[in-house]
Amino acid sequence: MAVPKVVGLETEYGISSPGRPDLNPSLLSALLVTSFVGPGQRARWDFEGEHPTRDARGFERPREEGAEEETGLASVILTNGARYYVDHAHPEYSTPECADPRTLVVHDKAGERILEASAALVPMIHEGVGRVVVYKNNTDGKGASYGCHENYLVDRATPFPRIVRDLMPFLVTRQVFTGSGRLGGAGDPPFQISQRAEFFEAEVGLETTLKRPIINTRDEPHADPDKYRRLHVIVGDANMSELATYLKVGSTALVLLLIEEDLLGQDLSLESPVEALHRVSRDLSLKETYSLKDGRKMRALDFQWSYLEASAEYVEARGEPPWGKEVLSLWERTLVGLERDPWELSDTLDWVAKLRLLQEYRERRGIAWGDARLALIDLQYHDVRREKGLYYRLLAAGRMRRLVTEEEVVRATREPPAETRAYFRGACLERFPTAVSSASWDSVTFDVGEEALKRVPMPEPLRGNKALVGPLLEKARDAAELLTLLGS
Repeated sequence: MAVPKVVGLETEYGISSPGRPDLNPSLLSALLVTSFVGPGQRARWDFEGEHPTRDARGFERPREEGAEEETGLASVILTNGARYYVDHAHPEYSTPECADPRTLVVHDKAGERILEASAALVPMIHEGVGRVVVYKNNTDGKGASYGCHENYLVDRATPFPRIVRDLMPFLVTRQVFTGSGRLGGAGDPPFQISQRAEFFEAEVGLETTLKRPIINTRDEPHADPDKYRRLHVIVGDANMSELATYLKVGSTALVLLLIEEDLLGQDLSLESPVEALHRVSRDLSLKETYSLKDGRKMRALDFQWSYLEASAEYVEARGEPPWGKEVLSLWERTLVGLERDPWELSDTLDWVAKLRLLQEYRERRGIAWGDARLALIDLQYHDVRREKGLYYRLLAAGRMRRLVTEEEVVRATREPPAETRAYFRGACLERFPTAVSSASWDSVTFDVGEEALKRVPMPEPLRGNKALVGPLLEKARDAAELLTLLGS
């Protein structure tokens, strides 16, 4: 049987200081993190169990000298169970582990609010820095790309070659609803569905910044390594639309359930996945076909219909996961809309909303596609400031749909999800901030005044939840008593 799909997102944000272009982006990113957590934050991220160079194909590449030092520039844990840090000169927000796609959308949006608040705090705390602007996008427009990575809990027993074979066509073609849209290219209009697609050069590999692969092989489970694998998906765009994020994560989780139980039913292997990834991104008509290894030709939407139908059979037969039917309904409505007229989805999908915004502005002003103002609109769509970002302007005008409430999002900036081990991590930091020495995804380390630090391992992502440890946390007067209760 497939394991429950515990999910998470890691989003690197674009950052700019318009009045101080001389500022080092790594330093500026560190100022964001430290300004938000304040001087009283003691707990730091525990790097001891991190193995980013371990490959799912059975080997480990030597670590590059100095790699950890940059990551450790600023790396903290928040009371909502998230990790907030600097990675490759970008501020990065990693959501806490979530037990379902909707909860993940809430915590992904909470990340936007935290970055928005951080950017507002920096000039107030650090004199001379000036205004800081943060963008939830994937490219700086100058040839560099940064990621929004997805994480899915997968059964270790599932053969990795099967994951590669069955997931590859899905990831190549799902961009028809996950793409955030990007101005640029040789088409008419010069626009691409995905911001990330053209930055991928390989089918399978360990890299995340150079020669990026469609299937990433990082083998770093952050859980019991004998039972679980954490599938690290790096090929997706960062989405502003809540429904696009929900569909991206929910559909991928359903497909992984199929793969774990070997129920896809047919081999949809593409003849040339990297080429197809690039072509799908440029095909605004959604009518181009792509060659399979068995000689068939299918459109991107045909692939998605095949995965949807297999997923619907799975959910119907199993009666689970509990969120499955809602994801299937949105998935079907989205594919129907894309078949009929993508404009119907301008309130749902980022790439359609952005393209429509660009088209409307261009027609009102009577300008060519090469006008620099359109590039600014492209970027401004991703501004996380709710009074400035164009996505948020569309939302305020009723032109984008929401999935979650703002009250849920605000609460998630402080509180962890109740259903996973993130609850224990976040609640401990909230209740006993001076006693938490460090934490990672699978452990919390306490300093209770004894000679040795006390490390609490958390190898099971669905344990350490509120139902299991909430009563102990309420009963414990301090961290030492909590450790005693846990030990008993």
